[in-house]
Amino acid sequence: MDCHCVPERKPVRFSRRQFIGVASGAAALTALPGCAHSNLPPSIAGLKSRKSEAVPIGKDEMLARTEHARQLMSANNLDAIVITTGSSLPYFSAARWWTSERLFAMVLPAKGQPFFVCPAFEEDRAREQLANGPFGANSDIRTWQEDEDPYARVAQGCSDLGVRTGTIGIEEKTPFVFSNGVAKALPVLQIASATPVTAGCRMVKSDNEIALMRLAAQVTLAAYAAAYHALHEGMTQQQFAALVKQAHEQLGFSGGAEVQVGEYSALPHGSTHPQQIKEGTILLMDGGCSVEGYASDISRTFVLGKPSDKMKSVFDIVHRAQSAALASARPGVPCESVDAAARSVIVDAGYGPGFKYFTHRVGHGMGMDGHEWPYLVHGDKTPLQPNMTFSDEPGIYIRGEFGVRLEDDMHITASGAELFTPQSPSLEDPFATS
Repeated sequence: MDCHCVPERKPVRFSRRQFIGVASGAAALTALPGCAHSNLPPSIAGLKSRKSEAVPIGKDEMLARTEHARQLMSANNLDAIVITTGSSLPYFSAARWWTSERLFAMVLPAKGQPFFVCPAFEEDRAREQLANGPFGANSDIRTWQEDEDPYARVAQGCSDLGVRTGTIGIEEKTPFVFSNGVAKALPVLQIASATPVTAGCRMVKSDNEIALMRLAAQVTLAAYAAAYHALHEGMTQQQFAALVKQAHEQLGFSGGAEVQVGEYSALPHGSTHPQQIKEGTILLMDGGCSVEGYASDISRTFVLGKPSDKMKSVFDIVHRAQSAALASARPGVPCESVDAAARSVIVDAGYGPGFKYFTHRVGHGMGMDGHEWPYLVHGDKTPLQPNMTFSDEPGIYIRGEFGVRLEDDMHITASGAELFTPQSPSLEDPFATS
């Protein structure tokens, strides 16, 4: 069926994050005969870009992050931290760098200015990246040639800053080859985790970060709704995921969703098995987008056509569990209590014990990464603080039948918590607004 002929019908529900679906989304969309960007379904073609609403994080705020990091280094007896890859690098420096076998590192000391270690042939690109951040294009960059030891540059830079003894923290996503190289180059220093510093900075968001995450969540929900209204029986999971991707693009951002149908919705992160959408089957969609580097993570579950009584009962239980998690979240309470609040609803309704049917934690911290510290799970006693952000995503998964998960992104406020997007009201009309 031509894309422009896809009928507008009541939305269908979809499943989890499009780690599988995004990869195949573009190909799937072109697999719809006659489909082109100019011939999108009306529900998607009518979307307007919200790109202009995304205000980047400014240099002053990024510089304040560095000062906060130094305070946390002092509190945790760290003399410097090393960041080589992952989202902590742009968080502090604005530099975005892919991970390879070549060392690119930021070394942030507790006292003094940071320096960067960079392959010599990449120096111009590094300065271009750093020009957008708090340290500028004239940052201290220590270059190394292909036949030289980059870790000697790290050691010399630390020595120049007076970091000759003590403890150096390694950011948690640093590949072993890099952390091992630093350790060998600085044998008189102790090596420790930099997580108390990086997570300590990142898990409480600024108002600007909250605004970006709120926009990301709104964009993803709008993209889901537009794709839902273009859904029809016989469409494959990849074709539907492709519509979600296109809807995000119409809204001005890169995003998508993983989609699981029927019995495969009982697998929380889905299956690559080919699936076709039919009347009366559950769809579970899970995905998000990135707005100026900040993530959304939203799941919706719905049925094309009429759901069974069991499906509606399970949906209602999960809906109540999501509401219980939201109601329990407020400053001062431990992270694990939010999971307990949602889990008790599900277990008390007969879907227990423990993780038998609700097979994962109720939520995870969010920010520049879709999953980051802290976590809403038993054992995490971190007290909630205002401007922490989490997913709120309880689920019930019945193997061989179906699964239901409802996920919205949650912001801890001064007195409680709020969701960035409205909860899904029903399996039959998941994007209805009151």
